[in-house]
Amino acid sequence: MANAERLPEYAVSATDHVGEPLDMAAVLLRAYELGDLINSSAEVAEYLYWKSVVEMDEEVRRQSAEFARLKEKFADCERFGRFHPDYHEAKDALKAAERALDALEPVRRFKQAEKAVDELLYDVAVLLARAVSDSVKVPGNDKIGLGCGSGFLRKRFIRC
Repeated sequence: MANAERLPEYAVSATDHVGEPLDMAAVLLRAYELGDLINSSAEVAEYLYWKSVVEMDEEVRRQSAEFARLKEKFADCERFGRFHPDYHEAKDALKAAERALDALEPVRRFKQAEKAVDELLYDVAVLLARAVSDSVKVPGNDKIGLGCGSGFLRKRFIRC
């Protein structure tokens, strides 16, 4: 939660005006201020920089187009499952194209920046939830264990 600790205290204070009617205009104003603080953060600046680099990089474009082509081919094979004659070859080619795309520095750096922004937003969500109550659930972005019976919902909604 180191990212969210840089936010001003007033942005997430739960003790302001306890017992008084809720002033929605003040809440909205603070929400916009918090959004502005997040948008001016180093994490968002890094994310926007690498996003523009990825969008302009010719090698990324070329490999993205190849990945999209192979993804479409695999989707056609996947309709019939592993019984399709080209299923395994299409799957292997798709994985190889994905690894090649992920190996490019702009893509790697973009994904790192994206993760940093995601963590910042999660930290802010936790702070806001705790300001309301310790039992408020905060959705997480952990995509580990998505299979049947994996307890995905228990992992996705983490108690603060």
